[in-house]
This record gives sequence, structure tokens and C-alpha cells, in this order.
Amino acid sequence: MQPHPKIILDRSSRVPLYFQVAEQFERAIISGAIAPGEKIDNEISLANALGLSRPTMRQAIQVLVDKGMLVRKRGVGTQVVHGKISRSVELTSLFDDLSAAGKNPHSKVLAIGQLPATEEVAQELQLAVGDRVWSLERLRYVGDEPLAVMHNFLPTDVVDLSQLDLARTGLYESLRQSGILLRVARQRIGARRADATDARLLNEKRGAPLLTMQRTTYDNAGRAVEFGRHAYRADLYSFEATLVDR
Repeated sequence: MQPHPKIILDRSSRVPLYFQVAEQFERAIISGAIAPGEKIDNEISLANALGLSRPTMRQAIQVLVDKGMLVRKRGVGTQVVHGKISRSVELTSLFDDLSAAGKNPHSKVLAIGQLPATEEVAQELQLAVGDRVWSLERLRYVGDEPLAVMHNFLPTDVVDLSQLDLARTGLYESLRQSGILLRVARQRIGARRADATDARLLNEKRGAPLLTMQRTTYDNAGRAVEFGRHAYRADLYSFEATLVDR
């Protein structure tokens, strides 16, 4: 039998049993307890081991297949693809979140320099069109796997980006170390298809779905200090939010 995480089921809970199983498998995959490429037991064996019906176990596995975390291969069985990174929608950077999750984030700086602000960048950063801004383009990795293409713009008097180690340290952490207090952000989440450049950088096919995020961040004085446009591999990444009825 293939190893699987210790599954604890609460049969008195309103949470469906298939969802409880899928959630605990997902945590094991994200944490690395079940490694990429590792096979899991078939539905019958897992159902018998957990005292569940086969349809319930099949439904649990399908949840993970739909999320891109498991793949069924004829003649091989069900295998782990990779641990998908689920990020809470909070005022943190991708580097912060990956580090907190025990991943190994690092970046390749693709381009850094100053250029005139376009109309969009000027509007987001509360500047005049043509004002000089920092432009920073990076490719974010988790281990050896490319995860996101990131493009940030900052007013030139916020911080000197050329003096920062942005390959090994996140932008937000660098801003905090420079005394910038980040207080609030306006964020928009969307999607688009990968163009030729995205595909090359992210090891994806042209036209593959990408998650996108645009964020403008403000300091404790209400000044716009950063505007970012990022694209993430949809097979490795998701955003997560908790909604509360007030």
C-alpha cells in the first residue's frame, strides 16, 4: 500500500466526509508530506482503510484532481502533481507568504531602472505623467519552479531600489527595513492568457491561463508607495479569502 496522511474524520460534523478527506490530503501535499510524483492508493483501498464508501472516496480525489494537485494516469494510478500555493488576500507580499509556508522563495531580477511614469502608473502613484519612477521586473521562484512574473513601480524618493538585494529579499520586507510602514492596499484580481514572454519565463504553453493581480499600496501617511502588476501560474497558485457576514 502507498503511504497516505493520517486522516481524522469527524462523522458528527456538518462538513461532508469527502471534503474532510480532500482537505487533509491537500494539507499533506502542500506541506510536502506527500511529495510530487508520489502515488496514492486507489479509491477502493483508501475507502476500506478509512471506512468510507467508494463514491465518497472518489469524490474526495476528484476535488484534488480538479485543483490540479492530483492526476490520474492510465496504467500508473493517481499521482501527486505538486503542492499548489494558496495565498490569503492580505497585506503581505508573495515572498512573505512563501517564507511563512516554509517554501524556498527567491527571485531573478529581470530589469531594474528608472523611467517616465505612464498615465496608468502616474494615476496609481499619485504622480504627474512623465515623473521618474522605479521600474522593477522579477521572476519569482519556489525552489526550481517559476511561479510568477512581477512588475512593480515606486516613486523614486521612496527607496533606492538599486541598493537592495531583491533576489533574496522580498520588496515589502526591503521597504519595511527602510522604515516604510505599509498600512493599506487596493487590490484587483483577474485572469488572462499567457503571451509568448509569459510562456517562456513561466515554462508554460502560450495561451495557458494565468491569475493576475494589480495592487497599489499606501504607507501610514496615506501616500502611494508601490504599484504592482503580477501574473501567476494558475496550476500552482490561488488566492484565498475569508468572508464574514456583518
